[in-house]
Amino acid sequence: MEQQQQVKNITKPIVKILLTVLFLCCLLDMPYGYFQLVRFVGMTGFIVLAYLDKEKEDKTIMIIWICSALLINPIFKIALGRSIWNIVDVIWSIILLTTLIIDYNADRKKNHS
Repeated sequence: MEQQQQVKNITKPIVKILLTVLFLCCLLDMPYGYFQLVRFVGMTGFIVLAYLDKEKEDKTIMIIWICSALLINPIFKIALGRSIWNIVDVIWSIILLTTLIIDYNADRKKNHS
């Protein structure tokens, strides 16, 4: 169980940082293939985050990750237009970074107790 928690503590920040970088790069002038890659990696990353947060008492963030995975999925594409997708990318980046900081502070508080 302890090893599983260690893997979770390493995986979540890596996924959040990777997704944040991918989404912020979407603001640049990238080829279409990049956006297809972002859809696949984004959906996978959000599913992983939802799975890792399933044990939390408050299910709000898990639901956000699931809805995000559905929105970005590469199979049934939702066409929002470049400007709206850019806004969504920034919102996702803010949420990912905010939850990263919250998780980090919670872990620090737990380890100091």
